[in-house]
Amino acid sequence: MLKSYSFPKYPYCRSADQDAAVSNTHPVVIIGAGPIGLAAAVDFSIKGIPVVVLDDNNTVSVGSRAVCYAKRFLDISDRLGVGQRLIDKGVTWNVGKVFFEDKQVYGFDMRPEKHHRRPGFINLQQYYLEQYYVERLAEFPSASMRWKNKLIAISQEQDLVSLTVETPEGPYQIKAQYVVACDGANSNTRALCGLESKGEVFEDRFLIADIIMQDKSFPPERWFWFNPPFHNGSSTLLHRQPDNLWRIDFDLGWDADPEVEKRPENIIPRVKAFLGDDIEFELEWSSVYTFCCRRMQNFRDKRIFFAGDAAHQVSPFGARGANSGIEDIDNLVWKIQLALEGNATVKLLDSYSEERVLAADENILNSTRSTDFITPKNRANKVMRDAVLGLAKEFSFARPLVNSGRLSLPPVLKNCSHISPDLQHFNATIEPGSPCTDAPVLVNDDEVFLLSQLGEHFQCLVFIDDLETLNSTEIDQLQALSELAQPIQPYIITQEVTATTLPASINLLIDHRGLIAQRLDSNDRCCYLLRPDQIVAGRSRAFNFKLITQMQHRALGEPTDV
Repeated sequence: MLKSYSFPKYPYCRSADQDAAVSNTHPVVIIGAGPIGLAAAVDFSIKGIPVVVLDDNNTVSVGSRAVCYAKRFLDISDRLGVGQRLIDKGVTWNVGKVFFEDKQVYGFDMRPEKHHRRPGFINLQQYYLEQYYVERLAEFPSASMRWKNKLIAISQEQDLVSLTVETPEGPYQIKAQYVVACDGANSNTRALCGLESKGEVFEDRFLIADIIMQDKSFPPERWFWFNPPFHNGSSTLLHRQPDNLWRIDFDLGWDADPEVEKRPENIIPRVKAFLGDDIEFELEWSSVYTFCCRRMQNFRDKRIFFAGDAAHQVSPFGARGANSGIEDIDNLVWKIQLALEGNATVKLLDSYSEERVLAADENILNSTRSTDFITPKNRANKVMRDAVLGLAKEFSFARPLVNSGRLSLPPVLKNCSHISPDLQHFNATIEPGSPCTDAPVLVNDDEVFLLSQLGEHFQCLVFIDDLETLNSTEIDQLQALSELAQPIQPYIITQEVTATTLPASINLLIDHRGLIAQRLDSNDRCCYLLRPDQIVAGRSRAFNFKLITQMQHRALGEPTDV
């Protein structure tokens, strides 16, 4: 057990379902209380949907495991009420450095533009992340977190899913309108459904060594070595974590014996060769891992949805596991909410798989390319890679070719059936299918951030240069957006404060730095439609009520000629 962290032991508690004469039906059952399952449970709870979470363990994950969380992960965690705790505990970093043998050849900065609420990345051990999400979930009386509850059978009827659950006191049965499987790479749910996850298994072994080290000479940056002089392997990666904990990943090669390599008497000399004999450290935790890049063919099986590693796996290079998993949840939960309310089309539910398969394929492609560069599969590829690294020392043109793990960025849902394509030209990095950007705005003279002001529904951002030019028809149409069957919350964004009074249903945001307008390439009356997950569903150079509603119909999988 780790020395720097006191692992909570969550009690098994008997539920009312275990004493029910007839199986009770729940709106949503989530399998797995890892980061993705817990995020899903919190998201449903925020939306007022009772949720049951089943986990066969009674504590959080051992070891650092997932450690790098990107800005998009933090933005979603902010919406779920956990983001600030992650920031407060985590180690913020933006800079990465790449070394070839004993020389630095490349560096990068993950910071987005200035004036974002969250940094490019933080490092935080997975057990802290899970603990904070467990504690957040406990704030919702309608959420039932069931430890030592293992799914052992599952079947689907026309409108329900039947589950059999094993506990220390014997099995019981429940039903669910929807099930979200977040039970990891070796998903028991997936196996019980007779489904497969297919892809490429990489013949590489890596050693994780978590060490406690007081030395401050290593800054909070991501350092990566190719052909490190201190280690007889292809690569080494260093990350700093909270509690003076440092994670070192050593490439071992496929022929390494995992049991031998995990022995402290073999790890400690390897770490000393890396750090130097004069630096004191204590071995905290270690593991030898292999990995694969694979996914399920479809992330939806009728009323069962798969998310995170249960649906797709990538190599650890690029920090795409947990980061892509929470994007799955962000995409899925609002769609299931509408289905529970009777307002979701079959197309909308299917769009979860369409969009997240696209994202998974992009992540797998980038992850595979990183792995092939880091661990070349033949001599010719290694010669080519080392030539690139050698050139990168002297020539800037070669540096973009260096691939030590292209770090996670949210994929753009281009050409997806529920995203409205541009009808006019925009010169902005944000586009339909992208998460909305962030920047400071003023609300009642207080500086806040745009994303923190967005709610749980559709939103329409309308840019107005001069509020006094708003006419009564435009105001009526903005109000009408909030009165639709699926409400669209209107936001007016302007750069100057005036005495104009707006109806209470229209939010006013002052873009006092002009950054929102700049980043979205807006003009007067330009509008952006955002989905509940803050993805841009469509945009227009001119405010048009009918066009906005058509964009929403498309986002919901409904006919657009309404």
